[in-house]
Amino acid sequence: MKKILILGGTGDAVKLAAKLADHPELEVISSLAGRTKKPAALVGKVRIGGFGGAEGLAHYLRENSIDYLIDATHPCAGQITVNGAIAAKATHTKHLMLVRPQWEKVEQDHWIEVESVEAAAEAIPTSIKRVFITSGRQQLEPFLQRSPETWYLIRSIDPPDLTIPNSKLLLDRGPFSLEQERQLLSEYQIEAIVSKNSGGAATYAKIIAARESRIPVIMVQRPAMPDGEKVESIKDAIAWLQLLAV
Repeated sequence: MKKILILGGTGDAVKLAAKLADHPELEVISSLAGRTKKPAALVGKVRIGGFGGAEGLAHYLRENSIDYLIDATHPCAGQITVNGAIAAKATHTKHLMLVRPQWEKVEQDHWIEVESVEAAAEAIPTSIKRVFITSGRQQLEPFLQRSPETWYLIRSIDPPDLTIPNSKLLLDRGPFSLEQERQLLSEYQIEAIVSKNSGGAATYAKIIAARESRIPVIMVQRPAMPDGEKVESIKDAIAWLQLLAV
């Protein structure tokens, strides 16, 4: 039996674990950072918590005789992806990154593209007073530096640790329909959206709704990916495993 460690936390990781559960010759372990209090239900073994950097992950790979490491973390996760590449190389573990395609700007979109959430907070035009934050609950502090006149709608799966005055919190998990997003932008009179370039269909409706409403999206770009084998779909990830097993 071959052991697979999936670095998870995304819908793609959940679906991949479920697909691999149909292969009795594989033992699947999904690893979650533990940042989401109520993660989506996973098939197979689940490990929760950090590893302690690349060195800690390498130790785990060795101690647990992991044959394959699949990184299916959020495309904007950054450090864990780098750590995965380093640990896999150090332990000679077969390594794959499952990276869904990023969203591409179309002619009708008004994107302000930035490199970080900090830069996103600074890039919001001063004339805009009602902002929809969809970039995650852990990086809200930069928005405190803006004018106290700005009102925020914050959507996240879990409550953030930081409270922003003059804001409303929506606890919800995608996917979100286009009609939902249209209604939300209208109801709260949203003038701009802050988003990470997550890719995928689950939260793309807000981009379409912003396009229709002609409001700007401050789009946080993905960090650079390390070198290594990459695929864009669950189907291709399974094909990669099957090819190695031949």
